[in-house]
Amino acid sequence: MPGIAVGVRTNGATFYWHLGDFRANYDFDQDLLAASEYRDKHLAIADYQRIEWQDFITQQVDPFSDIPVYLAIGNHELVPPKTRADYLEQFADWLDSPTIRAQRLRDDPHDHKLRTYYHWIQRGVDFVSLDNASTDQFDDAQVSWIERTLARDETDGNVHTVVVGMHDALPDSISTGHGMNESAQMERSGRRIYQDLLAFRAKTNKYVYVLASHSHFLIEDVYNDTCHPRPETLLPGWIIGTAGAIRYRLPASVAGTKQARTDVYGYLLGTVQPSGEIHFAFKEVRPGDVPPRVREHYGTKQVQACFEENKSTYVPAGPHCTASVPDGN
Repeated sequence: MPGIAVGVRTNGATFYWHLGDFRANYDFDQDLLAASEYRDKHLAIADYQRIEWQDFITQQVDPFSDIPVYLAIGNHELVPPKTRADYLEQFADWLDSPTIRAQRLRDDPHDHKLRTYYHWIQRGVDFVSLDNASTDQFDDAQVSWIERTLARDETDGNVHTVVVGMHDALPDSISTGHGMNESAQMERSGRRIYQDLLAFRAKTNKYVYVLASHSHFLIEDVYNDTCHPRPETLLPGWIIGTAGAIRYRLPASVAGTKQARTDVYGYLLGTVQPSGEIHFAFKEVRPGDVPPRVREHYGTKQVQACFEENKSTYVPAGPHCTASVPDGN
């Protein structure tokens, strides 16, 4: 993440959007245990869970300095004993930033409720950050909120583009086994939102993009599969889970994608064109991009292990449908 922060600044990005899983939570993070202040201590798991989020802020968010950071909740943020209430309390400064608060009150002057989902409009683009971090989401309240947001964007002549970011990919992606096919509620509500986005694009001719991170690799065109067989049923979507988590093997069926990579670290850089179209490019972070202070803090051995050994044999299942996605209503 500090290497990503350097790249984000070098590229002149106006913000960074983290799509969830800040720390492992269910087990000790290797980097935290290797840090100079902890490597000679024998932490209990309760000690780790007490310090993990503050460590994330200090070591992974603070390096962005004055570049705004937007946070989306992931499933690891809800590993017991953590709860959404804990998440809202710890990250309130980010979830209720002046930009997000101003947008919420423009939408509804009486809405003073802090949520794990929100949006903000910047230079003609509506960035919609969703919560599908648990199998009961999207719940009815969030679905209604998403649909109200799209309805406003439909008639807002200043909005040319919608970018939806979330942790799990919407249902029926190439990485079906590690997305919103994990529960009946996720499938039902996720398919509904997919259809809402298709209808919004068809009606308005505005650009729509979908970003997710739950699977720990890079895939572009993640909805280009047997579940979406026609161009008009395909949303441009990316899975970008390459900011430090253990790296998975790619699904078997990636032949129709524009790019699919694993065992890499990096971030997705989006450049908005005057038309509202966004050009996305993967920016890889290599060992030489890790700042010297980070090498000193964790040790060269840990940094080397991060790049060479942080791999899993897990392969997410691919799509299991043979027809286009139903409307879910």
